[in-house]
Amino acid sequence: MPIFAVTTARGPRWDPSRDIRAQAGWDSHAAYMDRLVEQGMIILGGPIDGKPDEVAMLAMQADTGGHVQVIFDADPWIISGVIRLASIRPWTLWLDSRPPSGTRAASPQPGRR
Repeated sequence: MPIFAVTTARGPRWDPSRDIRAQAGWDSHAAYMDRLVEQGMIILGGPIDGKPDEVAMLAMQADTGGHVQVIFDADPWIISGVIRLASIRPWTLWLDSRPPSGTRAASPQPGRR
């Protein structure tokens, strides 16, 4: 399945006076992201340093970039305007330490909340 590099950025409802986990709707957003990890759609992801408005970078498995867009359209933070999608880019992985396809087990990382 194709891999996409996805970046998110601050939306109009982002509160710059609050930490990422203190943003409005954090629990709903985190639960949604956890489900995507459990389903194997998010390979890895987390906050990223860089441009001032960037929030996170993710590696995602999806059929198409349009499918990634549909997945994020249902994210509570996208819906409420806390974040927005900044980019969806096809990513050809040449280096990958995950077990070969078919033997991969989803291993969600605890502690998002």
